[in-house]
Amino acid sequence: MHKTIGPLLAAVALIAAGCAPALIGAGAAGGYKAATDKRTVGTMIDDATLSARVKTALVRDDEVAARRIDVDVVEGRVILTGAVESEAEAERAAAVARRTAGPAPVVNQLTVGGRSIGRAVDDTVLGTRIKAALMKAPGIRSWNVDVDVNDGVVTLTGVVGSAAQRERVVAIARDAEGTRRVVNNLTVK
Repeated sequence: MHKTIGPLLAAVALIAAGCAPALIGAGAAGGYKAATDKRTVGTMIDDATLSARVKTALVRDDEVAARRIDVDVVEGRVILTGAVESEAEAERAAAVARRTAGPAPVVNQLTVGGRSIGRAVDDTVLGTRIKAALMKAPGIRSWNVDVDVNDGVVTLTGVVGSAAQRERVVAIARDAEGTRRVVNNLTVK
C-alpha cells in the first residue's frame, strides 16, 4: 500500500499546482505546445534551457526560497514572479538570475510577503479559472500563455499571435473574480 502513496501524492501535487497536462502526458502536451507556439523550436529550446539554468541556480542558493519563485523565459527574457519573505531575498534572487542569465534581460516581479494557506488556495483556484477560460476562448492558444497568481495579482507570460489576442487574454484575466491586478508580460509574434 505504501508504494502507491508516493505516486498518488505526486499526482495530487501536480493537480494542485495546475500541472494536469503532466498527468495526461507531458509528451503530448509538449508536442501540442510546440506546434502552436509562435516561437521557433530553437528559441523554445533556448528559453527552456535558460529557465532551467536560472531555476537550478536559485535552488542552489542558500539565501533564496526557490520554491516560491516562478521562472519564465520568453524569447531570452527572464521573468521572476512569486512571493519572497524580504526585499533582500528578492534582490538576491534577481542577482542570481542576472549572474546565471548572462546578457539576457531579467525582469524582477517578485513581491515581498508571505501568503497564508487560504490565500495560496485562492490564488490556485483563480489561476485555474483563468486558464480554463483561456482554453474555452476561441482563437486563444492557451498553451502558449503561462498564468501565475500571487495574492490576487495575475501575471501573464507567453507568446500570442496578435495584439487583439493579447488584449483578449488580458481581459479574461482582468474579468476573473478575485483578480486584483494583471501584469502583462505577453509578447506578440
